Amino acid sequence: MRKSWFSWWIATFFWIILFVIGTAIIWIRKVDGAGAVQTPELKLVAFIVLLISFIIPLIIQAVWLIIKLRNSNKN
Repeated sequence: MRKSWFSWWIATFFWIILFVIGTAIIWIRKVDGAGAVQTPELKLVAFIVLLISFIIPLIIQAVWLIIKLRNSNKN
């Protein structure tokens, strides 16, 4: 059981760190890859796109947590 919780925490921290790095890159950059100057509105749109892309891993992590909690209650 410990190995399963450890892997869940590792996966969770991986996604959190990846999200924080992506967010920092979006908010720090002045010009994007296409050469467009980043205004606060464009940064917000890019952040929303990043947020939407992280919804799927968030759902997977939540389902994984629910399964783990149900299994730990049975033992």
